Amino acid sequence: MQACHLAADDLACRRGDRLLFRGLSLRLSPGQALHVAGANGIGKSSLIRILAGLARPYSGTVDRSGAAGLVDDRPALDPHLPLGRALGFWQRIDGPADNAAARLGLNHLLDVPVRYLSTGQKKRAALARLIGQSAPVWLLDEPLNGLDSDAARLTEQLAAEHCAGGGICVIASHQAFTLPGMDRLALSAFAP
Repeated sequence: MQACHLAADDLACRRGDRLLFRGLSLRLSPGQALHVAGANGIGKSSLIRILAGLARPYSGTVDRSGAAGLVDDRPALDPHLPLGRALGFWQRIDGPADNAAARLGLNHLLDVPVRYLSTGQKKRAALARLIGQSAPVWLLDEPLNGLDSDAARLTEQLAAEHCAGGGICVIASHQAFTLPGMDRLALSAFAP
């Protein structure tokens, strides 16, 4: 895995006229994980999008080395294609996913169009794609939503393996996420 680091300095995020957070700083090195927690609308997903480079902070800077892979509520899979072809599209770009579909219990769904998959099946498909990306920085926004208990445990295991291999994980979640040694960042309502 390529070397990686993720740092943010004095970040502020604004949505419309509302300041969600400010003064947020973090530093993550290979093997580290961070659980971002907080109430609905507090800015967890916005922070993930800023760290991914998909949104600009209102102020502050992000410094990241190594590619970032994102899993959120949009699985980035063509809803009209069968799952196998949808994953195959990304494998031609990212490289082979090393049996990720089988590990995530998706092999029996490879001929089913993505639009017919359940929320949990789509989430597992997005994780299969993430594994194929070989990105050293994983940004997971509500990764356990829609997953049954076995799939949730597998997701935690995949994140632990990723960190043990020198990767970084940032997990924004309302749900408890078990990952040994993970730090926690609790976003709270900003009072101007």
